[in-house]
Order: sequence, then structure tokens, then C-alpha cells
Amino acid sequence: MKRWLKRNLPAAGTIRASGRFGVFGKLLHDPNLWHLNRHSVAGATAVGFFAMFLPFGQSLIAAAAAIVLRVNLPISVALVWVTNPVTIPPVYYFNYRIGCWMLGIEPGEFALQYWLDWHHWIAVIWPLMLGNLVCGTLCSVLAYLAVQAIWRWRLMRRIRERRERYRAALSRDNRPSSNRQT
Repeated sequence: MKRWLKRNLPAAGTIRASGRFGVFGKLLHDPNLWHLNRHSVAGATAVGFFAMFLPFGQSLIAAAAAIVLRVNLPISVALVWVTNPVTIPPVYYFNYRIGCWMLGIEPGEFALQYWLDWHHWIAVIWPLMLGNLVCGTLCSVLAYLAVQAIWRWRLMRRIRERRERYRAALSRDNRPSSNRQT
């Protein structure tokens, strides 16, 4: 997983030179923002999954949170793009329904005319924001725990494979010399 991430994530210099996150200036030179370890990747995943549920400024908020929490910046910003113009309507409608359920409000139906009329936005803003915060928090916690578990599982599997190779090498070396092939 680590090799795949290194191969597919943009380099630190590329992001610094892009100017997109120039507002952060010298803060982008912190080496912790570019590390690929269990803590950094899990934290970046949690930041990205939380920020993707925010209605505006997702990339900048994810970048700012990654800098403050000192987790992997490219991963946190890349995960924000899970919500895109195609996925936002169903995700936000689901979050709106969750917010309505939590507030005890009857949700409006998913009619395009209703959602395009800005007069209705005031009625839906509180349930939508509540649903976004709840779903963002829940998804970020679950993503953090999932990355931690997967990383640990892969690490333990590699350790087990290394021990098996070591034991096999020891058993080959400890055979009586008359049975060895030359």
C-alpha cells in the first residue's frame, strides 16, 4: 500500500509549486505533511473524509486541517474529491434526510425544481448542515479506524511471512550435512 501511495501521490515540490495552496506558504515545508506512515495516512484519511462533507472550501479546509494536525497533505486533499458534481446531489440529499430525522422535521422530496429554487435553501440549511457534520464525523472516524486496522493487518502479515522465511532458512541450514545436496 505504501509503495502504491508513493507512486501515485504528487511530490511535495509539485504541490508547493502549483500555487493552489500558496496561502499556506512556508507551512508546506513541514516534512510531516509528506510522510507515509500509519498515523499520517490514517489521520489524512479522517481529515479528507470529514472535509468532503462540507459544502464549501473543502480542499482548503482539508489542507489547513492536515497542516494543523500534521498528517499527509496530498491524501487529505485528494479524498475531498470523492464528492464531486456527480456524487454531491445524492450525498447531500442523504445528509439532509439524516438531519431532518435528527431534528424531527419532515424532509422535502428530491425534486429538482424544489432544490433549484433558492427560497427553499433556508428551510433545508440546518438539517443539511447537521446531517453533513454527523455523516462527516462518522465517516472520518470509521475511515481512520479502517486505515489503522488495514495497515496493522498488512504489517502483521509481512512480519509473519518474514518469520516463516527465517524459519525455513534455519531449518535448511540445520539439516545434517549428509542429506544436503551439493
